[in-house]
Amino acid sequence: QVQLVESGGGLVQEGDSLRLSCASSGRTLSRYAMGWFRQAPGKEREFVATKSFGTLTYYADDVKGRFTILRDSAKNTIYLQMNSLKPEDTAVYYCAAGPISTDWHDYDYWGQGTQVTVSS
Repeated sequence: QVQLVESGGGLVQEGDSLRLSCASSGRTLSRYAMGWFRQAPGKEREFVATKSFGTLTYYADDVKGRFTILRDSAKNTIYLQMNSLKPEDTAVYYCAAGPISTDWHDYDYWGQGTQVTVSS
């Protein structure tokens, strides 16, 4: 059994920063890619960033240069450092583990999500 638990969401102002964390427990995920997705009200879940167990890293175009995905394999934790936040970044953010992909359907394990709200 795999558990992913996100934390670090909150309410911030435009231009602020937040750092999300996702801790995994249970089965080792060292061979999985781990990624971040988000879902705003009334919208489909969308890709944000993903990082393989190696060096492959991908970002969505609208977060490139503002968000950084970090992976601490020793702690079984991934992070999403979000800088220069915009109101359009408001969403529930989910971490996931699976084969490296930008399609959320490909991921096997999911956290419960953490709310990020950016006010203008």
